[in-house]
Amino acid sequence: MLDILVILLVILALVNSNASMAKRFGLPKKYELHLHYLLAYHIFFSFFFTWYILNFGGDSQGYWRFGMEQVLIKGEKTWFSYFGEGTTFILWLCYIPSQLMGLSYLTGNILFGTLGFIGIRYIFVMTAELFPTNHEVFGVPLFPTVFYFLNLHFWSAGVGKDVICFWGIAWFLFAIQEYKSRWWQAALALFFVYLARPHMGQALVSGAGLAILLGSEVKIAYKIVLSGLAITAAFLLLPSTLEALRLEELSFEALETMSGVRSQGLNTSNVGSGFDISSYPWPLKLFTYMFRPLFLDAHNFVSFFSSFENLLYLWLSLFIYRNWTPEAIRDMPLFIKAGMITFVPVTLAFMNALSNLGIIMRMKNMTMIYFLLFCFFLIAYNKKLRIQKVKEKIRFYQERERIKRRKLASRE
Repeated sequence: MLDILVILLVILALVNSNASMAKRFGLPKKYELHLHYLLAYHIFFSFFFTWYILNFGGDSQGYWRFGMEQVLIKGEKTWFSYFGEGTTFILWLCYIPSQLMGLSYLTGNILFGTLGFIGIRYIFVMTAELFPTNHEVFGVPLFPTVFYFLNLHFWSAGVGKDVICFWGIAWFLFAIQEYKSRWWQAALALFFVYLARPHMGQALVSGAGLAILLGSEVKIAYKIVLSGLAITAAFLLLPSTLEALRLEELSFEALETMSGVRSQGLNTSNVGSGFDISSYPWPLKLFTYMFRPLFLDAHNFVSFFSSFENLLYLWLSLFIYRNWTPEAIRDMPLFIKAGMITFVPVTLAFMNALSNLGIIMRMKNMTMIYFLLFCFFLIAYNKKLRIQKVKEKIRFYQERERIKRRKLASRE
């Protein structure tokens, strides 16, 4: 009974907040309806995620049911016994609803999925508000279609670190887009991302600092203060990040050694979608991380549907060079700049460390949406410029015709 009550209250709160967010950001009615459709779609994936994990296994159950063998708590087990970085932080988040309230695993997935949906909503609202125009691929508009991608919802619909990182990154970028009034939200979002995955928090705050420093929309005074705070935070977080990654120093040699050890661990006979990435050249590693699985790699129905998404990523990436202009980068929303600057080092790290397509799909879901929106914005921006040029030509010829008619009328 308590599970049903919690689920109904969560859904009701999300429906009401969808309407208030749409009104607050001036979204048209059709986009408000899409938020409700996305909510229903996301809740379905929480149910599907539950079925999938119960049948095929995963760490998610261990978090909710406190079966993580690598976490050893000495003495009396209380809520704050689990407070810490990484796995223990997720257990800390699960403790009250799971251990004290006794909620089911399904309810836990819906609670975590709520955070995932809120992250999707943050990105949806910013895209609707800040993008200059839409773009179609084979007659299908990219917005809001890309927000219905399977991986975007599946990996953000259940208990785990991935949901916290995805939601926290989206919230952080949503906050820095309006940094003057939402700076405190950025700090809170960084707290969750860093404790879930310290290296992601490190990449996020460093990426934000660089985006602010290079951005043209931030005033010089704010740029100095904000980038200084970001650099200071990155420096202060570095020791604990290295400790969490079990590294003595932040260098390419240390990262390469760690990547080699982890890729060997994933390239084992009991990993169905594993492969030996250590033998791949650098370009193939990058291609594997960003655009696989493709149809020939698909080992289950999730990876099969992911192939369609990866094909779109590959297709859009081909347009980067043609649409790359200094003006487009200058006018790009701050959240995409920061998201892309975060995306680059995360991609360079993960493409050397991950040798399993399933884990690749899960890990890249945290930041891949920002690469997609980066490509989308470049195309949309240049499309807008082309439309403006056509309109200017039409106005020019119309004005010229009016001048001709006036001259003819004056002669008569």
